[in-house]
Amino acid sequence: MPQMKAVLVEEFGEPEVLRYTDAEKPAPGEGEVLIEVRSIGVNYADTMRRRNQYLVRQELPFIPGSEVAGIVSEVGEGVEDANASDRVVALVGTGGYAEYALAPARALIPVPEGLDFDEAAAVPLQGLTAYHVLKTSGRLEEGESVLVHAAAGGVGSLAVQMAKLMGAGMVIATAGTQEKLELAESLGADVLINYTEEDWPERVREATDGRGADVILEMVGADFPEKNLSCLATFGRMVVFGAASGERGTIVPASLMYKNHTVAGFYLPRIMSRPELSVPSLREVVRWISTGDLKLTIGARYPLEQAARAHADLEGRRTTGKIILNP
Repeated sequence: MPQMKAVLVEEFGEPEVLRYTDAEKPAPGEGEVLIEVRSIGVNYADTMRRRNQYLVRQELPFIPGSEVAGIVSEVGEGVEDANASDRVVALVGTGGYAEYALAPARALIPVPEGLDFDEAAAVPLQGLTAYHVLKTSGRLEEGESVLVHAAAGGVGSLAVQMAKLMGAGMVIATAGTQEKLELAESLGADVLINYTEEDWPERVREATDGRGADVILEMVGADFPEKNLSCLATFGRMVVFGAASGERGTIVPASLMYKNHTVAGFYLPRIMSRPELSVPSLREVVRWISTGDLKLTIGARYPLEQAARAHADLEGRRTTGKIILNP
């Protein structure tokens, strides 16, 4: 059988369980295409799957990676809207950390001219997440304030910019180092908070004249959800879309009543199953990139064989922006 290089997980655990090895090259089935992968997006969801702590149970063995950009190599039966040599990006669930990956033809997104494969791999998952946590789940309105945690990260760096593009009156950014805060400021953040050195909920209240933030993007977990609620404005919305700390945290439902707080969950695959939501928003994100209104931050690039190092750096908060693997 034809072979390819891939990163395989045969047991759950720390980054060292990511094993660079030979694997069987897949063949496209009906309605599928085979992509020759040029760039792979690394996401916190990949690290959670590696630990079997993702929202859905992960079976072993598996090849991680849900975000790939490259060139269509083969098309399966019944595929009419894709051809060999097309430049595409796709969300594939798993199987992305490899030289070749399968994707449903209906999931393909053409890569526009002027966008390279690394940039394309940085758009779908984190770009659509940032867009919809603000607009769909967060219901951001013009003039409102937004609190973005991990504001120098993949989603955070995009959310800071998108909040401004959507009319936010104030963007409050948190990060753990001065370098990361400076990046957030360069992207448009108005208030900068080092959450490791300050009472950040109090700083949020001070910045908003005691009101609190209207929209809070929560992806840390542990004690952050509770602290977020302490600095969420009356009628404010907290959108939960991750737990990067590995601890999911707790919320007391009755605590939401006094200030009419709303807590919303966000899970991107639900958006991807609704073309009326995903397609227009992706076009808007790509348009912002093409006009220069939205800047992609590629924080680090690693060869595929260094996937374990990429995971360790991501979980160790040693990166900014998007992390890319290149086969």
